[in-house]
Amino acid sequence: MREVMVLGVGMTPFGKFRARSLRELGADACWDALADAGMKPSEVQVAYCGNLAGGLLSGQEAGLGQIILREIGIAGIPVTKVENACSSGSVAFREAWIAVGSGLYDVAFAIGVEKLTEGTTAEVTTALASAGDMEMEAALGLVFPGIYAMLARRRMAVYGESIEQCARVAIKNHRHGALNPRAQYRNEITLEEIAASPMISDPLTLLHCCPIGDGAAAAILCSADVARRGGRPAIRVAASALTSGLFREDREYVGFESTQRAAAQAYEQAGVGPEEIDLAEVHDCFSVAELCHYEDLGFCAPGEGGRLIESGATALGGRVPVNPSGGLLAKGHPVGATGLAQIAEVVWQLRGEAQGRQVDGARVGLTHCQGGNVQGDALATTIHILQR
Repeated sequence: MREVMVLGVGMTPFGKFRARSLRELGADACWDALADAGMKPSEVQVAYCGNLAGGLLSGQEAGLGQIILREIGIAGIPVTKVENACSSGSVAFREAWIAVGSGLYDVAFAIGVEKLTEGTTAEVTTALASAGDMEMEAALGLVFPGIYAMLARRRMAVYGESIEQCARVAIKNHRHGALNPRAQYRNEITLEEIAASPMISDPLTLLHCCPIGDGAAAAILCSADVARRGGRPAIRVAASALTSGLFREDREYVGFESTQRAAAQAYEQAGVGPEEIDLAEVHDCFSVAELCHYEDLGFCAPGEGGRLIESGATALGGRVPVNPSGGLLAKGHPVGATGLAQIAEVVWQLRGEAQGRQVDGARVGLTHCQGGNVQGDALATTIHILQR
């Protein structure tokens, strides 16, 4: 694989935009990425578009990437739609990385877009449940709030973790989100407000859960030669790893084996260890998930996630800031867009452009996006390591 650079990124605000279509959201993110890269639409050679629920909620099952790219004057190139649950956008990024790294193309577009407000809460819950085993689990009532509630209960039993430690993840990420102009929620919250919010799946109340929303993000990837000719700041893709769950029946349900394996692969590719990561964007779909990711990514030992959040190590100014964007809990989670939004945040951080939430001296950033769930493990887990 040859060296691959991220030359430009773009992202819409995340929120509830009922009057805006998938194509409009996607086109806006693409225009931003092109402007950021200093490129013309005619320079893009291949594209990948990540989306989960466009067919289920908007009726646009096929051709979404082509329809978005037509809005910005791109046609005739190879375009592939990518679906891999919540990892759809990050897998689109990985496919673009492979396309450029293989030498087949010099410039690739990765796009992620989602519009969840097209449906009612029940319809969206059903669409999201399709990122699991519909026949054997979801159709019997095992949907994501219940899956993560059981995870929280098991960690409490095994590690003595408390619901207050989980809540501190939401407090931290809302504090970070308040500094992010693109975040869906830009308000700080308290332990008392989290405890008083409606119960969703015991012990997780509403403010332990990420919101429904809309948005898009995009990235331009290119070869090192193209990046040098452009004369613009470029960020190197040091590693890209994608795993599927092993779905073993004999493992303890306190974390995610797929993340552990993806992290090991990514660290080996990049030639770095977890202690060298300056910031991370991780898949905090529920507050307890972030505590698992601390451990699975090697930021602390198993069972120490609750104590790590209490120490302040994962907040801005701490040893390894996690989700400086606000994460899914505050920035929002338009599923297909999430992985590329994480990439955009890390690129801005490594360039020193994350005004108000900048991680001082950041040189190495990690993104982690985890999609779906079967038998207590993720369907798809994607980890990227970016370097300045």
